Amino acid sequence: MRLLNLHVLRAALFLTTAIACHGALASPGAHGPNGEHLDQTAAPNASGLARLPDGSVNVPKLAQRRMGLRTLIAPETEAAATVQIPGRVIADPNASGLVQAAHGGRIEAGPKGLPLPGQSVRQGDVLAWVRHHPEPYARAGQQTQQTELRAARELAERRVKRLESLEGTVPRKDLDAARIEARSLAERERSVTASLDAREPLRAPIAGVVARAELRAGQVVEPRDVLIELVAPGHLLVEASTPDVKLGGQLGDATLVGIAGVKLRLIGAASALRDGVLPLTFKVVTFGDAALAVGQPVVVTAALKTQRKGIVLPAQAVVRNAANETVVWIKSGPERFVPQPVRVQVLDSTTVLVIQGLAADNRVLVEGAALVAQIR
Repeated sequence: MRLLNLHVLRAALFLTTAIACHGALASPGAHGPNGEHLDQTAAPNASGLARLPDGSVNVPKLAQRRMGLRTLIAPETEAAATVQIPGRVIADPNASGLVQAAHGGRIEAGPKGLPLPGQSVRQGDVLAWVRHHPEPYARAGQQTQQTELRAARELAERRVKRLESLEGTVPRKDLDAARIEARSLAERERSVTASLDAREPLRAPIAGVVARAELRAGQVVEPRDVLIELVAPGHLLVEASTPDVKLGGQLGDATLVGIAGVKLRLIGAASALRDGVLPLTFKVVTFGDAALAVGQPVVVTAALKTQRKGIVLPAQAVVRNAANETVVWIKSGPERFVPQPVRVQVLDSTTVLVIQGLAADNRVLVEGAALVAQIR
């Protein structure tokens, strides 16, 4: 009996000692070498991809290689501050043209048929015909004039023949006057006859590509209707607008948001407001692999002449967290990534400038940040 009590006492003493030692090794608030809380319950999937209670993410080395994660220690530097301005693509007035009808009429196909959007044309090509349709009273007046001129011409030609038969007995001047009168009446008759069935050629004012064509065979058009728009490839402008009238003198080169490879050069700012905003005109100097269309809405990222301190990072390093905050992921340990809220400013379509929230000695995740943000 005494021996049994002795064993129970020893077991209770061993359990008390183990609990005390565990409390000494992981007291409340203790941190490990990577900043983790040792008094917290271990993650159920700590050896694999897991979101830890403090919001950080555990990514094993093998998973990092599979996901193609890459980090970078970016130094603090100075970069040109930028501003984003809404705009749209427009045609260069020196390399574009409109085809309009001077008079109303009915559309007829040209020698190569009616033009289609995207079709290349040469300057002076006949794209279509407009056959005029005069008013009934005007047409009746022309027909009456045509009949009168025909009768007068026939009389004049008979008089010429009669005088020619009497040549030598009549003055030479009378014969010449009769011939001139007959010739004049014939030309007037031809002019009136041509006007009854006249058609106007619609010619290409420049060599380029058909950007827009609204033509159908038999279509009735009115004078000054814009029927065809032509644009010369590689000659486009971007018109942006801003309410800040001082901004025009502070801008330099620019790019387009979300369209890589396009570079713009500021041509100038208007001297008058239009609908309460100041128009800014940029010339597209480099297209890259991008394709732009006239009328396409774009967002212009223009560099200011002032410099600003910050950390330059690839745009793909910046993601949104569950609270819709702008964050970057910092590698704080071999397998641990911590989200860090930051404030950024867009430099161009591929890079951003972190102006607040990030130190120069942080190792930032620059490739695969969107994949890490999805780990739950």
